[in-house]
Amino acid sequence: MKVFIRRIHLILALLSAGLLISLSLSGALLLYAKEIQAWLSPQYWQVNSADHLLHQQPLPLSSLVNHIEQETNTKIQFIQRNPDPNKVWQVRLSNKQYLNINPYTGDILLRHSFYDTFYGFIMAWHRWLLYSNDHGERPLQLWVSIACLIFIIEVVIGVYLWLKPKHRLKRLRVRWHAKKSILFHQLHGSLGLLLAFPLILIAFSGISFYWPEISQKIVEQVTFSQIQQPIKIPTVTTSQGKWLNSSLDQAYYNAAQALPTGEVYRIYLPQEPTSALALRIQMPDESHAYSWSWANPYTGDVLQTFNASTTTLATQVWNFRYKFHIGEFIGWPIKMLWLLLSLLPCFFIISGIYLWRCRHTKSKRIANKC
Repeated sequence: MKVFIRRIHLILALLSAGLLISLSLSGALLLYAKEIQAWLSPQYWQVNSADHLLHQQPLPLSSLVNHIEQETNTKIQFIQRNPDPNKVWQVRLSNKQYLNINPYTGDILLRHSFYDTFYGFIMAWHRWLLYSNDHGERPLQLWVSIACLIFIIEVVIGVYLWLKPKHRLKRLRVRWHAKKSILFHQLHGSLGLLLAFPLILIAFSGISFYWPEISQKIVEQVTFSQIQQPIKIPTVTTSQGKWLNSSLDQAYYNAAQALPTGEVYRIYLPQEPTSALALRIQMPDESHAYSWSWANPYTGDVLQTFNASTTTLATQVWNFRYKFHIGEFIGWPIKMLWLLLSLLPCFFIISGIYLWRCRHTKSKRIANKC
């Protein structure tokens, strides 16, 4: 039985090796892709510190909107703020083009397609292997998710194989001066066992973006609670054509103050006459911005709020999966640990194939002697 399971372990590794190595390398790069991007081209991703010192506060929302729409002759879909005063804000236009802007002057520093940036390129590689057909579909994303599922199965099989023989704890010891095959075998088993739980959770959180329905059901079963669905987006019943600058600024201020302890992450501009101004807000107890506030852009009145930090445990676990997957919580020690975890699938594939080759060569040598 043990030999059969070990063969399944090997076959699954060989079948998914290419995809897992791709996920491993792209995931490691993605952890620091934004920092690398800013380091390579700081003039596009950082704001002149003199502008920050001179103006202190970003331009009013209406001034930014008017300036950008006049410069581009295109409507704004959303503006993404940056809590770092020395970093650019990003604007997505209705034609899906992105702009990097100086929030203190409104100057456009860079026009780009999101996936043409270094960060966007690595993300597309990690999620769907860069391939998108003429219809905008990404068929390889399915195989990426299948590879993640296989990896979870591989880790579970590895833990099972460790549990079977005796002297389990003794086998966690690594003899650093042993010969290469023994060292690789001990590292392969020890790292796989000790880091099995976070590796499974990282792979599961990645799968959840492609298979959300089944993933939600698993989260609900584990947490014994239900994931709260997003509330219905309010609409403006009495539109008045184009809003006034003062009313838009008042709507932004009131919507932000409706959840005063939160940090505004994105500002969604109304796309239709009956659309509300929508703010995506990160509350202090949230890992990412999942709370919302809506306001009437014509009158400035707050229409509705949604505080995601007060939702069920299942909802908060579900919302946490993104930051958990990319290792952006607690601080830099977690990010460094996630870098190690990202590279482990590469090590498991390489060391596993090496150990199989050593075992195969040894068996062949014994057979020849006989």
